[in-house]
Amino acid sequence: MTTPSADALDQGQYTPEEIRKYEMIYGRNFISPGGESTAREILSLVTLTPNMDVLDVGCGLGGAAFLLAQIFGARVHGIDLSRNMLELAQTRCQESQLTPTVTFEHADILHYQPLSHFDLVHSRDVFLHIHDKVGLLDAIWRCLRPGGLLLFSDYLCRAGAKSADFETYIRGRGYDLRTLEEYGALLEQVGFELLLAQDRTADFIEILERELGQLEGSWLAASERAALAQSWRDKLRRARAGEQRWGVCMARKPA
Repeated sequence: MTTPSADALDQGQYTPEEIRKYEMIYGRNFISPGGESTAREILSLVTLTPNMDVLDVGCGLGGAAFLLAQIFGARVHGIDLSRNMLELAQTRCQESQLTPTVTFEHADILHYQPLSHFDLVHSRDVFLHIHDKVGLLDAIWRCLRPGGLLLFSDYLCRAGAKSADFETYIRGRGYDLRTLEEYGALLEQVGFELLLAQDRTADFIEILERELGQLEGSWLAASERAALAQSWRDKLRRARAGEQRWGVCMARKPA
């Protein structure tokens, strides 16, 4: 299986209607577990200084990019394959008067040729879409200045065989999931210095439980609410069983 195309994403997981549902769960401008509060917590792992140049890979609706610019004074360039999400991100960037501090571009990180280099590459729950992990990390390496950092979260799996249910879920989404240990080895293979590799499945479970509560009391139509709630309960079941996992990694390109 290959990485989904832009059209496949925009006609599948990221249609305008699906984006609307994600925002109802995660909050305005966010499509990743935990929304803004988790974004802030993960960004706190890095010492961010004014005028840092940040590349946000799979920037989605721009939530993290806006935080990086508004709170930390960073210059952020977001890239994504979904035109649907980029259109909304551009509109909201203008509404927030963050142009040109925050810019967006329709681009595939695997083939991305940066015009300049970055101090930080940030990504939230995007690498699961990309099957060529070595190609992905090589591309990020090319985007970073010497001494630059990579910070990302991603859905993970545990080592060993997967249940039929989990395999069906992964195939249906077109995901490529790795273990935390595999990510550490891949980062070092490409040349990165691994600084952090945290299994945050316990946090993931708490986030899913909180979001499930929000879903069950939401304004969605009953059929939409039931379908999404079942999806969240399925993720919770797999996470509690230790099969579907979540983690955060940070690595440095040597100076």
